[in-house]
Amino acid sequence: MKTHFERPFVAQLEKRISTGQPLIQVLVGPRQVGKTTGIRQLLARYPHGSHYANADDLLVTDRSWLLEQWQKARLLGDGALLVVDEIQKVPNWSEALKALWDKGPGMLRVIVLGSSSLQIQTGLTESLAGRFELTRIYHWNYAELKLAFGYDLERFLMYGGYPGSVPYEDEYDRWYAYLKDSIVEAVIGKDILMNRKVGNPALFRQAFEILCRYPAQEISYTKLLGQLQDKGNTDLIKYYIELYAGAFLIHPLEKYSAKGWLTRSSTPKILIACPALYTLTEGSHVLDDPEKRGRLLELAVGAQLLQLPGELYYWREKNAEVDFVYRYQGELYAVEVKSGRRRTAKGLDMFLKQFPDANAIILTTDNFPAFSEAPLKFLRAL
Repeated sequence: MKTHFERPFVAQLEKRISTGQPLIQVLVGPRQVGKTTGIRQLLARYPHGSHYANADDLLVTDRSWLLEQWQKARLLGDGALLVVDEIQKVPNWSEALKALWDKGPGMLRVIVLGSSSLQIQTGLTESLAGRFELTRIYHWNYAELKLAFGYDLERFLMYGGYPGSVPYEDEYDRWYAYLKDSIVEAVIGKDILMNRKVGNPALFRQAFEILCRYPAQEISYTKLLGQLQDKGNTDLIKYYIELYAGAFLIHPLEKYSAKGWLTRSSTPKILIACPALYTLTEGSHVLDDPEKRGRLLELAVGAQLLQLPGELYYWREKNAEVDFVYRYQGELYAVEVKSGRRRTAKGLDMFLKQFPDANAIILTTDNFPAFSEAPLKFLRAL
């Protein structure tokens, strides 16, 4: 294992805050994927004064707390950096930050972090328009875990996504407890239920377990609703998925269509954020089942495509399907994952007949490592 592994976002942030008069840097991403660790790596070599504050450490926070942190950083002199972690825990944080920033934009370098996309982005669009740059931090991909912990593909498909769980992989029950209690329950209990209105928390938790059984699979809202042990409607399911997406646990993909209204009304394809969440649901023998193993590889491909700039969809027409459709800078990529699952190959052919300018990409266990290391370079080379 590399003891000082640094995720790519650290160098990107360092470059942004070191030039000219940078905007407020906003980092959002799931819990336990190294946001705070990366910031501490940056602070350790930052050439000017810096002040780090974590709103998650306090029982009560208000606007005056944010003002206090701002003033502590200001006293450190020119070029000082203020970092506020879990900023969404501060009531009306965006209005308070806007007022402080507008008094003297550029007086401080400012980085704020949060683990709730819904809360952060609401504050950004309402108060901080034109004053920030947003960076999304995702779960660890295969290339990172291979470099930092010596993962092979088997280990990644089984446990991938959360580096904090590495010490527990030899004892499945401990690994399960860590993931369930320290990550999933922390996200559901602290990031969602304490901040969003959910009428039936038990049903909400049940919905997450059900969604995790469908990695990289299409499933209708009606079918999902039928599996919940309660009466409700499809709007309830859509709301639940929106909350889990905002907490970086579930990412619903829309169906690709040249007609926008068809895309928006489509059945979602459920993309679980990382393989570990599927193993958590299915158990320690998940790789023994070829079908589930294939789903995990497809999930791993989709999760990494999601990290790229651009837009990600799936495509289906009757029984013909393409696993992922990725659109970026005017280019369209039809990505098929060959994982050993039994399926027909006509989907890619049909898609290319309808969209002849698309680039066809086939990913397998053999070329997935190269894809994971440099996804855009890989796609453009084919």
